[in-house]
Amino acid sequence: MEKLDRKERYARQLIIPEIGEAGQERLRQAKVLIVGAGGLGSPIALYLCGAGVGILGIIDDDIVNISNL
Repeated sequence: MEKLDRKERYARQLIIPEIGEAGQERLRQAKVLIVGAGGLGSPIALYLCGAGVGILGIIDDDIVNISNL
């Protein structure tokens, strides 16, 4: 993603003094592993992805059954 595109995409985060450009760059370089993709893991993954986390891994050892789809 081009730097200009990133600035446009994360414009709202960049204006927050606690984040700014330096914080957003740290998020882009971050690696996060989510253990469990259930009730908490699924929405957390969406928020982290939307925030701009660079590498996001998700691990879940649940067996998919027709009852939990």
